[in-house]
Amino acid sequence: MPQFLVTARDGSDPDAPARRAAARPAHLAGLAGLAAFGGSMIVGGAMLDDAGTPRGSTMVVEFPDRAAVDAWIAADPYTAGGVWRDVEVVGFRVAVERGAGG
Repeated sequence: MPQFLVTARDGSDPDAPARRAAARPAHLAGLAGLAAFGGSMIVGGAMLDDAGTPRGSTMVVEFPDRAAVDAWIAADPYTAGGVWRDVEVVGFRVAVERGAGG
């Protein structure tokens, strides 16, 4: 199945952290619903600034095609809640997994 790297940057306005915090429980709960879009998560997490504050998300996902990735992103609570302001999706291929090489 095709893999995709998703980089989703949060807004930079002062209210951005509060929007993320408010939407986070629904976002995490919604990750179980990736299968409804035909996808699965390989790895994902928050991008942090130097102070450790989340400023976005990065994920490697598998979906049947780009349209399915876009549908999942559009339905995610971080999108609906105005958390993610700039989302980039590119094709990806995992070459090395955790634990490989030592």
